[in-house]
Amino acid sequence: MNITEAIAVSFGSIRAHKLRSFLTLLGLIIGVMTLILVMAIVQGANVYVEEKVANLGTNVFRVSRTPLAVTDFQEFIRAQRNKPLEMSDVEAVREVCRDCLDVGAEATATTTVKAGNEVGEDVSIRGLTANMADIGTTVVEEGRYISYFEERSGSPACVLGSEVAERLFPYGSGVGKTIRIANEDHGVVGVAEKVGTVLGQSQDNFVIIPISAFFKIFGPRRSVTIHVKTADSSRLEPAIDQVRLLLRSRRHVGYNNPENFYVATSDTFLSLWSSISSAFFAVFIMISSIASIVGGIVIMNIMLVSVTERTKEIGIRRAIGARQRDILWQFLIEALAQCVVGGLIGVAGGFLVALAVRQFTPFPVSLKWWVAAIGLILSTLIGVFFGIYPARKASRLDPIEALRTE
Repeated sequence: MNITEAIAVSFGSIRAHKLRSFLTLLGLIIGVMTLILVMAIVQGANVYVEEKVANLGTNVFRVSRTPLAVTDFQEFIRAQRNKPLEMSDVEAVREVCRDCLDVGAEATATTTVKAGNEVGEDVSIRGLTANMADIGTTVVEEGRYISYFEERSGSPACVLGSEVAERLFPYGSGVGKTIRIANEDHGVVGVAEKVGTVLGQSQDNFVIIPISAFFKIFGPRRSVTIHVKTADSSRLEPAIDQVRLLLRSRRHVGYNNPENFYVATSDTFLSLWSSISSAFFAVFIMISSIASIVGGIVIMNIMLVSVTERTKEIGIRRAIGARQRDILWQFLIEALAQCVVGGLIGVAGGFLVALAVRQFTPFPVSLKWWVAAIGLILSTLIGVFFGIYPARKASRLDPIEALRTE
């Protein structure tokens, strides 16, 4: 029997026992679907974080009182005791750092904002210097950014995130209108471009005001985050070293003592996200692998049952000249054919579920052709691994004993 005939026999067996074949392949299908879905979500999240969240630029870094994310409880406790960064630190960096092209500042708080009868709760209020328009990644879609005059004078101007604008002004543009922040009226001068969500967390629930107006509302003792832009990426490391040296000196940090501030670049964001996503990826890959292995075991058991059911057929084939390797290939190709069919169903199902996730949930999803290739390779390997034993058992049957079987 050649390979073509073996494939034809295999698909004939699948068609003859449709329900049994489907139930046999169900575990493998679920495993491949899970693998496709997880890889699509992780790839989509990686692209989104790289483009939207971690897109500081290769020539921008930030200095803050606390770390970017809490990964160590003891470090979190220690960071709470750090001295706040002040506007005087920002001015010092501007004056001293030779490789710093532009230096901006940001302070944040969370409060409720109102516009008439509309209310926005838990809105992030971001007090920024005007030059953050050039340093940061926020793009104003309608109107304009806050101006240098508004920063210097503490004018009550603001730029709304798209979510806040839609919530407070559902029936028209918010530009030119007035909102109330902590009992202070602010005129809306712009609306930011929509960013979207990251793992369900909105990136558009914010209001930008001049940092001087921020301190009037929330007090001057809040720590600021210093944002630094260099001329190009080659100046980034020298600028970071200069800022570190300056701040260590100003904050009286000893030579052998750890810094009481944190420096973050786009690589810091990507590294942190990579460690987080890798953990999730490993867990879900383990789950999909278990499902695939269970599916492979089921396939092996059904193939052993098939060998028992077809013992007389094997005896007849051996009697008319079929060799052991012919029988081996026949059953191995049958197992492979079933697994490939299961893999194709799993890939198609995984892509459909991934598309549904992208359409109806906030999770970013990226569908790549090589993800489908990995699913098919996985199903093929399972077919070979779990099909070889039943195939070897079938090929080693004694033809005389097989012919006697009823």
